[in-house]
Amino acid sequence: MSYRIPLIRPYINDRVKELVNEVLDSGFLTEGPVTKSFERSVASYVGVSNAIAFTSCTTGLETALRVAGIGRGDEVIVPDYTYPATAGAVRIVGATPVIVDVDPETLLIDYHQLEEAMSYNTKAVMPVSLFGNPLDFDQLMTLKERYGILIIEDAACALGSSFKGQKTGAWSDMTVFSFHPRKFITTGEGGMVTTPNEQWARALHQYKHFGMGSDDQREGVVFLTTGTNYKMSNILAALGLAQMEIVDDLLNERRVLARNYLQLLDDQEKIKIPLTTENGIHSYQSFAVFVRNRDRIMKQLREQGIEAQIGTYSLHQQPAFQGEGVRLSRQYPGSIRAWEETLVLPMYHSMTEAEQSEVVEKLKACVE
Repeated sequence: MSYRIPLIRPYINDRVKELVNEVLDSGFLTEGPVTKSFERSVASYVGVSNAIAFTSCTTGLETALRVAGIGRGDEVIVPDYTYPATAGAVRIVGATPVIVDVDPETLLIDYHQLEEAMSYNTKAVMPVSLFGNPLDFDQLMTLKERYGILIIEDAACALGSSFKGQKTGAWSDMTVFSFHPRKFITTGEGGMVTTPNEQWARALHQYKHFGMGSDDQREGVVFLTTGTNYKMSNILAALGLAQMEIVDDLLNERRVLARNYLQLLDDQEKIKIPLTTENGIHSYQSFAVFVRNRDRIMKQLREQGIEAQIGTYSLHQQPAFQGEGVRLSRQYPGSIRAWEETLVLPMYHSMTEAEQSEVVEKLKACVE
């Protein structure tokens, strides 16, 4: 269905088309120099030494777990309110996802429940910087030092966010971004893993290239381990590279749109806004609100040509994460509230103030 005011419009300008056409004209379509340039651009922007491009955030998460040595018998703690790919990556490598609640106001992992869920088998935590809201790394680093765990962050939505002046992507042991079309920097499909760890960076690169390495004793390559093909093509990387050239401009536009929404919704008692992490700067990948009767309101907005959407999923209520192979908590009040009440409003770079005003006016009418 086509909406008059869509949820997102990917930002494709003439520069994007120019770089893509250059790749097409070159005949070098698979992963190559353009992908390398895209990786360097993201690494420089985030402020970390290594960025490795992948086919998706999901394959990036899977490979990050693999190179960290996490597998069967290990546990990884994840939040309940997230897209299923977060916990799914843990299961794919044979480890057990331990699913804990989220804070009902920030929608981020509940740090107290995280600590309570620790066990002898806990090897990592995979928190999610949901919708672009950065994680509280004061709390996460305290837990990391106390328990010796790894932090492998699902930052699918959080490129451009920061905590205490340091960008998301430079805090965790490994951070994984998405470039799906709903993200403000998009490659159609794609992901990126950032890490300060040189050994892991080499292993990430090796795994996505079939386990391939170099041989100093002779020309050519040698296959050092079993791997697979998770490479990002030059064509897709060109999309991202062109957008990274103006990443700060795109982010500033999103924050202006977010401020407009916040002003328009300032006096609404029945429409609440999730809290941003203290000392954090939100990237506003998605602009979410809390409303009662969310599904009815979403349906009514869509009938009027406005593409509102749910936030994401409550994992413990999904059949894939029930039964064996998953460790659940007893209760999930924060996640259930998020699942039932979170509504994401349209936000895209060409969106006008008049369109935002219309969205809010129709939302208010639906709520009332």
